[in-house]
Amino acid sequence: MGPLHGVKIIEIAGIGPGPFAAMLLADMGAEVLRIDRIPKRPARAKNLDVLARGRPSVGMDLKHEAAVATLLGLCERADALLEGFRPGVMERLGLGPDACLARNPKLVYGRMTGWGQDGPLAQAAGHDIDYIALAGALHAIGRAGDKPLPPLNLVGDFGGGGMLLAFGVTCALLEAQRSSRGQVVDAAMIDGASLLMAMFYGLSAMGAHGERRGENLLDTGAHFYEVYETADGKHVAIGAIEPQFYAELLRRLELDPAMLPPQMDRQSWPAMKQRFAAIFKQRTREQWCTLLEGSEACFAPVLSMREAASHPHLVARKSLVELEGTLQPAPAPRFSRSVPDVPKPPSTPAQDTDSALLAWGVPERELAALRAAGAIG
Repeated sequence: MGPLHGVKIIEIAGIGPGPFAAMLLADMGAEVLRIDRIPKRPARAKNLDVLARGRPSVGMDLKHEAAVATLLGLCERADALLEGFRPGVMERLGLGPDACLARNPKLVYGRMTGWGQDGPLAQAAGHDIDYIALAGALHAIGRAGDKPLPPLNLVGDFGGGGMLLAFGVTCALLEAQRSSRGQVVDAAMIDGASLLMAMFYGLSAMGAHGERRGENLLDTGAHFYEVYETADGKHVAIGAIEPQFYAELLRRLELDPAMLPPQMDRQSWPAMKQRFAAIFKQRTREQWCTLLEGSEACFAPVLSMREAASHPHLVARKSLVELEGTLQPAPAPRFSRSVPDVPKPPSTPAQDTDSALLAWGVPERELAALRAAGAIG
């Protein structure tokens, strides 16, 4: 059933972080109604977009007056609404916070943008790479002497965006239970990416993290927090930060600490990285797994997504599931009592228009009129 069972949410479909937030909430048991554009051509037989899983899809033309009226009516039955347009777009459609909260004063109105609802860049276009660049996160990621390295679009879109929106909406839903009042949640990826850098602001203030990337403890500057190539051209990850873990790593590598510089002697890190690199090139990844995996040396093989699916630990925890042939992450986190159901596969756009709107209380005769007017698909 999930801990959010009974919560009803409207999702105005978008791309990236908005759908990710909606997926997280649906994974936890919320009843999420996804409002898609009416498809201009027949959809493929199966939707392979994992981010769309777990919620029915309604095809609706939000530029149509009747569709707007219907959506405002749905807001009266909802606990929250999620949207990811540029600031002002929903207002121009007649679906801004004022209009929706007038119909349901307890509604939580979640807004997902890159730059936020205000500020000099609020109306500018952008993507993950731009938000993390301005937040100072991208500058910090990469190797010494090389240009910054974008970490997929995990930091801006998903960690600093979708998760932030899901967290904010859940906080506002809890507050609404006490106050019986809704509010707007302004979730901006620039804010979320900045928030994810909190620890590094602290380390910087302590003099423990400099601005030159690739020379710090956690950015591949240290030889004991690094990725190394193995004899078969694969890679392993080492994260032996604490002294006891570093001592265990040295023991298993058959290195005498007395013959080495102190672990935190930063001047020795480049030479130690070269030494470690030569050692790890002497065995295959599998041989290193046999020697180090599960030990106190803080070791893991670097796996592809497909390899991760068959690793014994992920298999034991059922960290990945397969829905209609599509491999994907299982809902997380885990709950001891209110365990979420297995997600339903993604609907194709507009697949569930009639059944979903009927379930949300739209009369059948109204559906026929909406379809005849071209407001729904």
